[in-house]
Amino acid sequence: MKLYYSPGACSMSPHIVLHEAGLQHETVMVSTKSHKLQDGTDYYSINPLGYVPFLVLDNGDTLHEGPAIVQYLADLVPEKNLAPANGTMARYHLQEWLNLISTEVHKAFSPLFNPTTPEDFKPTVRANVLTRLNWINEQLANKSFLMGDQFTVADAYLFTVTGWAQFVGLDISSLKHLAAYRESILARPSVQAAMKAEGLIK
Repeated sequence: MKLYYSPGACSMSPHIVLHEAGLQHETVMVSTKSHKLQDGTDYYSINPLGYVPFLVLDNGDTLHEGPAIVQYLADLVPEKNLAPANGTMARYHLQEWLNLISTEVHKAFSPLFNPTTPEDFKPTVRANVLTRLNWINEQLANKSFLMGDQFTVADAYLFTVTGWAQFVGLDISSLKHLAAYRESILARPSVQAAMKAEGLIK
């Protein structure tokens, strides 16, 4: 399978999951600014939506939304426990986390990366993101991971999006549980492998 990604973007979440799952894969870097591949190919000719992540399966089928991609990958290797079994209440709680991260955190960051966002509006955006992260910080008070003691695909996603804070002037240093959580996730071999592959760390 082939993952189209941009370094440090939300596509890092499935990239981490691919390593965590031990699945063979190829990665192709996409410029989110030019929407071109490194060989000059127009990315819109591959994914008409133009964004990452985009997963192309060996049979030609495709997936283009991060929460769907990571659940698909998790279900390929159920023995890794990266997602609870389908049909269980735990699976719905995982989807609850994936939806929260996607709509309330990931998308909340978006205006801070948009060059057309007025500077005087950015403090309001940062405050909105911080409100959600404060709540998540509280949920992590007595847990190693979002789902308790087991690392899941939701952790790969939360780690990815909270890493953006340093690039948009959002101080999350007061969120002690989140900080400790991020440190433990960063230490995972799968995270190190994905970040090295994307050129984010040496």
